[in-house]
Amino acid sequence: MKVSVIGGGLGGLLAGAALSKDHDVHIYEQLEIYGGRFTNLPYKGFQLSTGAFHMIPHGPTGPLASLLRDVGANVDIVKTNPEATFMTKDLKQIPFRDFNELLSAASRSRIPALVMRTVTHKKGNVADMVWNDPEWLAIADSCCGWALSTTAQNTPASEAVAILTTTRKYGTPGVPMGGCKGVVDALADVIESNGGSVSLNSKVDSIMVEDGKAAGVVVGGERISSDIVISNIGHKLTSRLYDGKYLEPKYAGVINKVRPSAGIKIVLAAEEPLVGHPAAMFTPYTQRVNGINEVSHIDPSLAPEGMHLTMSHQTMRTPDVQKEIELGLQDLKNLFPGKKYSVLMVQSYRDDWPVNRISSGFDLGNLTPVRGLFVVGDGAKGKGGIEVEGIALGVRNFLDIFDKAY
Repeated sequence: MKVSVIGGGLGGLLAGAALSKDHDVHIYEQLEIYGGRFTNLPYKGFQLSTGAFHMIPHGPTGPLASLLRDVGANVDIVKTNPEATFMTKDLKQIPFRDFNELLSAASRSRIPALVMRTVTHKKGNVADMVWNDPEWLAIADSCCGWALSTTAQNTPASEAVAILTTTRKYGTPGVPMGGCKGVVDALADVIESNGGSVSLNSKVDSIMVEDGKAAGVVVGGERISSDIVISNIGHKLTSRLYDGKYLEPKYAGVINKVRPSAGIKIVLAAEEPLVGHPAAMFTPYTQRVNGINEVSHIDPSLAPEGMHLTMSHQTMRTPDVQKEIELGLQDLKNLFPGKKYSVLMVQSYRDDWPVNRISSGFDLGNLTPVRGLFVVGDGAKGKGGIEVEGIALGVRNFLDIFDKAY
C-alpha cells in the first residue's frame, strides 16, 4: 500500500518506520528538520532539545523502547540511577521512594489508603484522589507537572491510575544516547533503508477525500495519491485539511473542546553539577518549577567537555508567559543558591506547539470521520502512557487497527 504521513514528529516516524517494511511510506514535514518536539538543536557545544528532555520515561524496558526494537531502530537507552529524587524544603535530595519523609504524621497516616486508591480510584481528578490535602497536593502537582504538564486538579484520576499501573509494569526512566535526535535519526534511517522517504520543507496543503475515504495529500500544489493517510499533527489541525462536509458535528464539537497542555522549559549550563545525577529531581516546594534533570551525567556528548546540561520544566498555570518564565527563573535561583550557571534557552510550549496537543487522559484515539485517515502522536496517546511512551502506545493501537482493517 502507498502511505502518506503528515508530519515527521516522533509519532509519524514511529508509524512510518513500522509500516515501511511492507509498504511504500512517504513522510511530509513542513519544517527543515524532522523530529518535531523530539530532536536536538546544537548550540554552543550543547545538544538542546526541541521539546522533550532527552529522557524516555520507562527506559529500555518501556513501550517506546519495545517499539523501536520491533521496527529495527538501533537506539541505546541507558537507565537512570537513581530512579528519581525529591528536593526537600531545606534543599536536600531524598530518594523518590522515601517521599513519606516530606509528609507530616497526619498526612503520612493516609499512605495505606492512598495505595489502595492508586489501584481502584477512577473518579474525579488526582487532587480528589489525594483528598486535596495540601501536603499530598504539593507532591502530586510536582509529579503531574513534570510528567504531563498538568496540575493534579486537571489530571483525571483514571489516567493517573493507568500511569501508575504502566510504571509498575515497565519500570523507571532512561536516557537515549545522542539524546532525542539519536531516536529520530534511527527511525528515519529505518524508513529510508526500507525504500521510504522523509521530505523536509514539504507542507501538506490539504487531504484529498473521495467518497468519504482518504485518497492522498496535496503538497505544494501537487496531488499525491495514497491508500491511507496518517496525520501526526493532531485531530484539530488535521480536520482543517479536509472538506468540512466530512467533519461530523459530534466529532467537531469534541475536538473544539479538548485543550492542549502547556509548559515552559528552562535550559541551564553549569560547570559544576546542579542536580548531581541524571534522573528527574522533583521540586514540590517551588512557585512554578515541577522538576529538573541533568542527563549529561549519562551522555556527556550532550554538553561540551567539563560542562553539564540541566533542564527544568513547569506547567503553565496562567496565560501570562513572561510572568511564568520569571517565576521559574526565580525558583531556580532559590533551588541553587550560590551555584554558578547560565541560562542557555527558555522555551514555551502552547497553542499549536504545545507539550501535548491534547492533555493526558483526554486523548481522542486514532480514528477520524474519514475512512483511511488516522491520527498518531500526542493527541492520540495510549492510556497510561507518559509523554513519548503514550505516543508509542498510541502508535501500537493504530498498528492493531491497521492490521485488522487491511
